[in-house]
Amino acid sequence: MGTRLLGAQIRADLRPLLDGPERVVLDFSGIEIVTNSFADECIAKLLLDMPLKDLKAKTTFSGTSPMTERIILTALKRRQLQIQGK
Repeated sequence: MGTRLLGAQIRADLRPLLDGPERVVLDFSGIEIVTNSFADECIAKLLLDMPLKDLKAKTTFSGTSPMTERIILTALKRRQLQIQGK
């Protein structure tokens, strides 16, 4: 999981699921690490469409390695700060 292009493709598939009634599980089993750009494009850019509290309520993560978890959290934090700075 390393490119912005792949992140954008997955986000496009993921976005409609977030409008459904069920919580979406983002399963990273078997993936040791993702890049910062992938995490930003795939997950953090969802904050452009919904508040963080809604994203938290609609998603859950499973199978993340400690490194992947840190990268995703950092991407979310950076994107949230960027949005607040507007």
